[in-house]
Amino acid sequence: MARRAGRITLALPRASDLAALAVALFGATAAAAEPPGRVVSINLCTDQLTMLLAAPGQLISVSHIAADPLASVMADRAGQYHLNHGQAEEIHAMAPDLVVTGPYTARYTVDLLRRLGIEVRELPVAQRLADIPDNIARMGDWLGREAQADRLITDFEDGLAALAPDAQAGADARPTAVLHYANNYTAGTGTLAHEILTHAGFANLAERAGVSSGGTLPMEQLVMLMPDAVISGQRYPGQTRAEAVLDHPAIAALRDTHSSAAVSDAEWVCGTPAVLSAIARVRALHGAGG
Repeated sequence: MARRAGRITLALPRASDLAALAVALFGATAAAAEPPGRVVSINLCTDQLTMLLAAPGQLISVSHIAADPLASVMADRAGQYHLNHGQAEEIHAMAPDLVVTGPYTARYTVDLLRRLGIEVRELPVAQRLADIPDNIARMGDWLGREAQADRLITDFEDGLAALAPDAQAGADARPTAVLHYANNYTAGTGTLAHEILTHAGFANLAERAGVSSGGTLPMEQLVMLMPDAVISGQRYPGQTRAEAVLDHPAIAALRDTHSSAAVSDAEWVCGTPAVLSAIARVRALHGAGG
């Protein structure tokens, strides 16, 4: 800025200076847009979506639960990655560009990683089938794999449409089913399991019993509801007393005269395309049994 004859004049930057500034800004923007090169997942559901979407070499670690075939539909693939136990110290030592997790991961771990300057992103829990494409798109954006996410969403939505229940069959005309787990636990409205069950063409008796979200359904009430199908999860090694209800004579009698199935829990746990297999298994119960 210069003063001439009582007036103030501004010295404009030179063209070369403007060009240099533009280059610097463009470089900073490009660097910010670069996808993360080292990604670590510390949650079962983000494990599976990152394994489906990440570029070769981009994902360096998944949680150890991803390698458990009773909990993970991608246990075989998980063995290709370093398995972590979700501890802040071990994650920091991997020098990740991005850590992905879910909302129920230990807050201490998430908060400490962020204080250490590591970017952590949390994927919402899928409580509806409609949440699954949203989460796939969100993960694709985080990883810089939007095109791959779009293809996965298209495949999922096509598969879901192919498994849609008969639109002409009213809710009252549908066969009934109940999800029965250890300790008489069941899943009602507001859960992904409920949506899997209803998309497969069944009416969820937990809804009729007034169970919202997850809760217990007393054995006496379950028997009086007389479901057309009883769906249980896989047994875990080292049976607990809570699992004894699965072998109760009343449940055995229902299974003898009605449809029953043990559906892999791994297909129901996370909002991934694996739910299509769960829907198909439940649909296969139509017309089975007594």
